[in-house]
Amino acid sequence: MFPLTFVNPNPRLPYPSLFIAKSSLEPASSRRSRAFSSSHSYYPWTPNLRLNGFKLKSATAPENVEGGDSKSESLVKGLKLGGMFGVWYLLNIYYNIFNKQVLRVYPYPATVTAFQLGCGTLMIAIMWLLKLHPHPKFAPSQFTAIVKLAAAHTLGNLLTNVSLGRVNVSFTHTIKAMEPFFTVLFSVLLLGEWPSLWIVCSLLPIVAGVSLASFTEASFNWIGFCSAMASNVTNQTRNVLSKKFMVGKEAMDNINLFSVITIISFILLVPAAIMMDGFKLTPSQLQIATSQGMSVKEFCIMSLLAGVCLHSYQQVSYMILEMVSPVTHSVGNCVKRVVVIASSIIFFQTPVSPLNSIGTATALAGVYLYSRARRVKVKPKPKTC
Repeated sequence: MFPLTFVNPNPRLPYPSLFIAKSSLEPASSRRSRAFSSSHSYYPWTPNLRLNGFKLKSATAPENVEGGDSKSESLVKGLKLGGMFGVWYLLNIYYNIFNKQVLRVYPYPATVTAFQLGCGTLMIAIMWLLKLHPHPKFAPSQFTAIVKLAAAHTLGNLLTNVSLGRVNVSFTHTIKAMEPFFTVLFSVLLLGEWPSLWIVCSLLPIVAGVSLASFTEASFNWIGFCSAMASNVTNQTRNVLSKKFMVGKEAMDNINLFSVITIISFILLVPAAIMMDGFKLTPSQLQIATSQGMSVKEFCIMSLLAGVCLHSYQQVSYMILEMVSPVTHSVGNCVKRVVVIASSIIFFQTPVSPLNSIGTATALAGVYLYSRARRVKVKPKPKTC
């Protein structure tokens, strides 16, 4: 038989513009199975279509159209990413302001943290209920590792609130600029990853800047200082363990992992908060807590807004991490810390001495150098015979 060529009469249809039939001596059953697999490899959304041995050849798209789409897509992605960074910073600023105002009149950081994690748990349930993100799937063997991450997450948030209740917001975030130091430390201890010389050098101004800021801080308090430093330890332990946990075929995406950790943290912290603070959410307790010029209504609204902002900015942070590299995310986190420190100083009118400003600036500059040093790739030494 002679080969037959058919031209597609309607070029607007989403099928190839050329159909070629070839005669073959193979059985009809194998031709049908080959045609079925061929159709699904090109068009996975099509139904079970039998082409009786026809092969499909798709037409190529013009290069100018493809280039225009890539430019427009990159522009849209850049605008979306910039907007998400802005939302991330804004939510973080409002969280620190609302949270500090609540802790000033309500000195129960365990109860405050449990309430904030409860707000996050409710928002996660709504997200899964409305199918805004797929439900997590994890094996029972992963539960132990997730509980460890949740315990570190719980301690990190609790210790941060303890520090915020004792010292200024700007000083807490200056101490938390020590996070890269503990990241490197626990990467060596838990993962066996040794830092490069550039990374080690970038840690020096961080340590020096935090030390200078601590010595010259007017609101210095040992409980606030030690709790902020301990939150660095727990948070970076959580991050390193998360990196170790996320390696594997059954690993969850980072949004679901963060959601599950938040829910478990809330379950862990509620009984601990009752044991540490007692049940402090009664009307009489709220009246005593708001005796410093804040009404019960204002206290409840600020507590709710702080919880919503905490979970929202952490969720946006994880969404940004899916779109950019960890180094870019680290640079953005450094800029975020600068914005939070500056906004808290302006809002709360925090007195800052020149030496304290130099120490804070030095520590933040070291964090930026650390994020830049992570971009430097050390070339492997050539093997000698």
